[in-house]
Amino acid sequence: MPLRPLDRAAHAARRARLAALLGDRPALLPAGAHAPRNYAANVFPFRTASHFLYLVGMPLPGAMLRVARGEATLYVTPGTAQDALWHGPQPDFAALSAHLGCAVRALDTLPDALRGTDTATLPAVDLATCERQSALLSRAVRPGTLAPIDEALADAMIALRLTHDTAALTSMRSAVATTERAFAAGMRATRPGVRESAVRAAMEYEIVAAGGAPAYGAIVSVHGEVLHNDTHFGTCAEGDLLLADVGAESEDGWASDVTRTWPVSGRYTPTQRAIYDVVLAANRAAIAAVRPGARYRDVHMTAARTIAEGLVALGILRGEPDALVTAGAHALFFPHGVGHLLGLDVHDMEDLGDRAGYAPGRTRSTQFGLSYLRLDRDLAPGMCVTIEPGFYVVPAIFDDPALAPLAAQYVDRAVLARFADVRGIRIEDDVLVTDDGAEVLTRAIPKDAPDVEAAVRG
Repeated sequence: MPLRPLDRAAHAARRARLAALLGDRPALLPAGAHAPRNYAANVFPFRTASHFLYLVGMPLPGAMLRVARGEATLYVTPGTAQDALWHGPQPDFAALSAHLGCAVRALDTLPDALRGTDTATLPAVDLATCERQSALLSRAVRPGTLAPIDEALADAMIALRLTHDTAALTSMRSAVATTERAFAAGMRATRPGVRESAVRAAMEYEIVAAGGAPAYGAIVSVHGEVLHNDTHFGTCAEGDLLLADVGAESEDGWASDVTRTWPVSGRYTPTQRAIYDVVLAANRAAIAAVRPGARYRDVHMTAARTIAEGLVALGILRGEPDALVTAGAHALFFPHGVGHLLGLDVHDMEDLGDRAGYAPGRTRSTQFGLSYLRLDRDLAPGMCVTIEPGFYVVPAIFDDPALAPLAAQYVDRAVLARFADVRGIRIEDDVLVTDDGAEVLTRAIPKDAPDVEAAVRG
C-alpha cells in the first residue's frame, strides 16, 4: 500500500486541538471495516469513517485512534505475507509513524492501553466495528447512539469540524474543480435519446479520472421531482429537464455537492424558464443572506419567501408571500431544507444527528417542509454550507390528505397545469462563509439560463 501524500502538520494540529478539548478524558475513534458484498473477499469500496479521517488523513481499515492525556496513538493490524502477495508491500509501523506524525502500535495491544480507563467513543456506522468497540470498552456501542460518556467527545468533534482549516479548504476546492469538469461533461453528453446512465457515466468519468470518487450516489434524472432518485435507466427526451445532483470527493475524502437542471433540447421552454428563474432567484437571495452571524434557518426562510413571491407572480400560489410562508404553503413545491453542512461528509456529521446540525436549545420544527431543515446554527467564518432551493410537483404531496386543505386553499390548479413540462428543478451551490460574507465555491458551474443552454448545446 503506497503512502499517499498528506498534510501531516494539519492532522497533527487537529489531534492536538481535540486532546486539548478533552483534557484528561481518553477517546477512541474507529476507522471502520470493510463490508462484504456477497462473499468475504468481494468487498464494497472502503471509505474511512470521517471522524477518524479528519484526525489521521489515511484510509486504514480496522484501525483505531486513541487520544489520551494530550497524546495520540494509532493502533493497526500488522501486515502479513498474504497482504504483500495480494495487495503489495505494506508500510511497517515506523514508516507509518513517520508519515502520520503519531505513535503506531499493534492493534492487539489496544486492550491493555484501554484497561482501567473510562474511554469515550463515537459509534461507527457499521455494526461490525461497533461490536469491536463494545468488546474493547465493555459497554454497548451501537450506530447512531451516544452514551452520556460519549457526548463530550461528540461536542468536541463538532466544534472542530464545524469550521474548516486551510488544508480542508484546499481539498474542498480540489473536489469542486473536479465537479466543474463533471458538469461540463454531463451537459455536453445530454441530448434527446441518451439514457440518464450515459450522462451519469460522462460525469463520473471526470471524477474517477481525477483520482477521486463520487461523494454520494449520483442523481441524474428527468424525474427531478423524485428528490433522492437513485435510478438511471430513463431516457432523455425532447422537452425534458434533466436534474443532475453530483459531487466529487477529493482523493483525501473531502466532498462537494452540486445540482443543476438543464433542458435536454438545449432550450428551456417559456414555462420551464419561468420556474427556473424563480428557483434561481431563491438560490441567489439565500446566498446573499449567508454571512457571519446569520442564522441558517433565516437563510432557508429567505429562499422560501423568494419561492413564494415567484409563484404568486406566476399565479400558481394565491395569497401574500409572507402569509404563505407562515402557513407553509410554499413547501407544497419546496418541501426540503435549503441545504446542509458540507465537509468530509456530504451531509457533514449527520452521523451525530441534530446534535451537529442544530445549535444547543434549537429543535426541529414540526411544520411540513421546515421539519426537513438539516441545519439551524449561526454561521461563522470557515463553515461551508450548501444552498439548494428547488421547485417540484410531487404527486405524493398533493395526494396526502393532511396537505390537501393547504393545497386547496393556496394552489391554483388550473394555472399549475400550464406548467406541466416542469417536474422538478433544483439549483445547488457550495458556499463558504468568509470573514465578511460568503464565497460561492461552485460559481464556475453555469446556472444563468442562457449559460446553461449554451453549455448543453456545446
